[in-house]
Amino acid sequence: MKEYPLNIKAEIEYARRWAFSANPAYYNFENIGGDCTNFVSQCLYAGGAVMNYTRDTGWYYNSLHDRSAAWTSVEYFYKFIVNNKGVGPFGILVSLGQVRAGDVIQLGANGRFHHSLIVINVRSGVPYIAAHTFNAYDRPLNTYIYDDIRCIRVAGSRKYG
Repeated sequence: MKEYPLNIKAEIEYARRWAFSANPAYYNFENIGGDCTNFVSQCLYAGGAVMNYTRDTGWYYNSLHDRSAAWTSVEYFYKFIVNNKGVGPFGILVSLGQVRAGDVIQLGANGRFHHSLIVINVRSGVPYIAAHTFNAYDRPLNTYIYDDIRCIRVAGSRKYG
């Protein structure tokens, strides 16, 4: 299995293009639980991440009715990325002070993580993000209200060959 870095520039370009609208190639989950993790997954895919088609536990999107929970769910996305030893994107937890462009931040409240954001830049130690559900591009993280935070360094992706 071959590991390779993602193209962060392509991720950020995709985020810029689609931050305030929905790519018609993907279902918009805005009105059925939120579109934030779907948007983050799209950004990673645009950056070269390979889909993992493992039924139930993979990370993939073909359509509204043929997708993995990890593509669209905050909690399943986290579990997939930090535990993935196979095909597709993989990562580790990092501290907020270590965050850089291309990383994913998840916000929580009341003991539950509920929002995924993609970091597009860090300026003066402040992460700037892009997101869906509460559509944003180049929004400083310190304008969000949250009780808990976790930061995921998406280290790369794996593919066969």
